[in-house]
Amino acid sequence: MQQNVDNLRHSAAHLLAAAVMQLWPGTLRAIGPAIEDGFYFDFEFETPISETDLPVIEKKMHELVSSWQSFERFELSKEEALEEYKDNPYKQELIEEFSKEGQSLTVYQSGDYRDLCRGGHIDHPSKELKHFKLLSIAGAYWRGSEKNNMLTRIYGTCFPTKDELQKYLIRIEEAKKRDHKILGPKLDLFTFSDKVGKGLPLWTPRGTLIRNLLDDFVWELRRTIGYAKVEIPHITKKDLYETSGHWEKFKEELFRITTREGHEFAMKPMNCPHHTQIFDRKPHSYREMPQRYATTTMVYRDEQSGELAGLSRVRCITQDDAHVFCRESQVEHEALAIWDIIEAFYRGTGFPQLSYRLSLHDPDHFEKYLGTREVWANAESQLRNMLTERGVAYVEAVGEAAFYGPKIDFISKDSLGRQWQVATIQIDRNMPERFNLSCINEQGEHERVVMIHAAIMGSIERFMSILIEHFAGAFPLWLAPVQVAVVPVGNNFDDLSQEVHLALRQEGMRSELDVSNKTLSAKIRDWTLQKVPYLCIIGGKEQEKRSTDGTLYVSIRTREGKDLGMVPLSEFMNKLRIAIEKKSI
Repeated sequence: MQQNVDNLRHSAAHLLAAAVMQLWPGTLRAIGPAIEDGFYFDFEFETPISETDLPVIEKKMHELVSSWQSFERFELSKEEALEEYKDNPYKQELIEEFSKEGQSLTVYQSGDYRDLCRGGHIDHPSKELKHFKLLSIAGAYWRGSEKNNMLTRIYGTCFPTKDELQKYLIRIEEAKKRDHKILGPKLDLFTFSDKVGKGLPLWTPRGTLIRNLLDDFVWELRRTIGYAKVEIPHITKKDLYETSGHWEKFKEELFRITTREGHEFAMKPMNCPHHTQIFDRKPHSYREMPQRYATTTMVYRDEQSGELAGLSRVRCITQDDAHVFCRESQVEHEALAIWDIIEAFYRGTGFPQLSYRLSLHDPDHFEKYLGTREVWANAESQLRNMLTERGVAYVEAVGEAAFYGPKIDFISKDSLGRQWQVATIQIDRNMPERFNLSCINEQGEHERVVMIHAAIMGSIERFMSILIEHFAGAFPLWLAPVQVAVVPVGNNFDDLSQEVHLALRQEGMRSELDVSNKTLSAKIRDWTLQKVPYLCIIGGKEQEKRSTDGTLYVSIRTREGKDLGMVPLSEFMNKLRIAIEKKSI
């Protein structure tokens, strides 16, 4: 089914290019693949276009598709292809590349439009290709490299039915309202500064509080099963990553530092090689195994400017990273304990339903990975058995493994139904081999250990972007940076409101007192827009009750606008305390 949808969307990309070429004949075409939920095509225009041009292009697409009866396939020699695309350097580059790989060169034609293409189209475009929509325009470097030309990328979507298209368009409109890049600054969670640099978020007190609450939750789950915190520096000598294999794999993505003495260092892009050196600081008896290390720290990657996107893709990534060094006999127990932590964390943060993916190596390109095929087969079989033992449905994804080992990826679904890969469990026998890590077994011999990599949030920045959009900024009570706003009806109730505010603070509640000169309706609107879970309204009724029996009373209003009436403050605080402890959503 997905293949059919992909073919439909790839066909829509051809139709988009055909429309563009009719409207702007001097345009150079690059590539136009199907992607998740849609398609795009990259162009080099002689004069810039804008999103105001999208309706014109879309109209032309509808005009053209009526004459598209099929996609006709033609095979060309390299020479014929180069001649056909002699004025298009992007197509020529692809032709040279494909011919080196021994691939046959094919073009597909529908109507008057013809393009270099590997195939994958629908059979009856005029009948099937009806329900599409152009969405946006963006800049994109050719082949993803900032050393190449910046092209214009037009995004669109396409579905088999009108109903599916409409539902998707409604969903993306809702997604725009929840966009963390807009909501985050509006809720005063994070900011960016041109003086600091792109892809380097700055966290405000409120945003930092949420990050810390999440990290503390992960640590509490880890602490109970025996993890120990460690700390590592943010830079390292090149030697460490040469041994681990990361230098060869990621050298183009590293921020490099050359010292005054000429030594080459790098800002760490990951933490695992550092943790190997903590384990290797002394001999370990089998009685001391496993060793469980955890650290929450930033890593740094030299992402291209055009690929940065809010918190979803940044240059500084905070990882709640942990590594277990254990014996072969302990691998399954330790991995399943991590699984339990992951399940508990995502229940507590509002993602109770997880799905699972077994990410495997690509056997046709084993040169991309460390180690031997036998070691990989072993590790993959071990993870497959764990998934079977847990009795969960899962998919296998060839080529999605880390370069040092296979992994179980945990997939969450947000409130809009979008899927996100979040936590991972990775079994690694290659890093211990490269760093010669061992323990002393019962026979007094050196026994090679196994390394398990585990990130619960993966990247706190990325997880925060998912969390903000999932809740549309209306965080559950335990995560809300401000849990209660105390709102006096007028300034003559400020003293009583101050008393309520201090009582809440003394009980550990995150309370804010609003003593501004605004009207009550304006105050309620402001705090509601800030998505504060509860408002405590203090006025004449509350003051009268206070003077009658000496008890503090508050009138409660929720951020959804529901009036919960007047209750004793102690009763309200007790309900809050229970909800926070249970991490109620």
